[in-house]
Amino acid sequence: MGNTRLARVMAVAAVAGGLACLMAAPATAQSLTDRFKSLFGGKSDEEPATAAPAVPQDTGDLTCPPVTVRSGASTYAVAAPGKQPVGNDLRFQATISKMARECSLNGGVITARIGIQGRVIAGPAGAPASVQVPIRVAVVQGGVSEKTIATKAYQTTVNMTESGSEPFTLVAEDLSYPVPPGAAGDSYIFYIGFDPQALKPERPAPKRKKQ
Repeated sequence: MGNTRLARVMAVAAVAGGLACLMAAPATAQSLTDRFKSLFGGKSDEEPATAAPAVPQDTGDLTCPPVTVRSGASTYAVAAPGKQPVGNDLRFQATISKMARECSLNGGVITARIGIQGRVIAGPAGAPASVQVPIRVAVVQGGVSEKTIATKAYQTTVNMTESGSEPFTLVAEDLSYPVPPGAAGDSYIFYIGFDPQALKPERPAPKRKKQ
């Protein structure tokens, strides 16, 4: 009987100790990955220590346009200097694999959050230690003649490792445009895609000649 009672006491103590360790583990702040998961409706593994910003939701008659990859802009391939990004001259290639969007309405202006997930893969010519991934997001009114309502360029840095294959995520949170009149919003669409031109610095405005 003595041995059995001692075993029970030790078991209870072990369980209590385990619970104490779990309660002592510090909570972590919400990371960009957690925010990206929330945008896609996934669940983060850990609850944030501080309250996260409210996720935008469609309001009233607001329609959040669908999101798709612009034709011809689904991949971003970079070659060695003076070469074409094919075969052994390819340094790296980036692709987009997943997208999501949410919209919020405030004072007649729609603000969109566009989530983009992809991957950068090193090529035979060898990728640099870090890669700048340029992405453009635009809201376009479709039809016979497409009309760009708003557009903005974004960049994210991907640190490459010896594996030669690294994921990337980007959440564009500040693309805003006026609420479309009537049923015009039904033809709106979010286009995303790689835009190498976004990596080039903008030309300075020409100086005005003194009178």
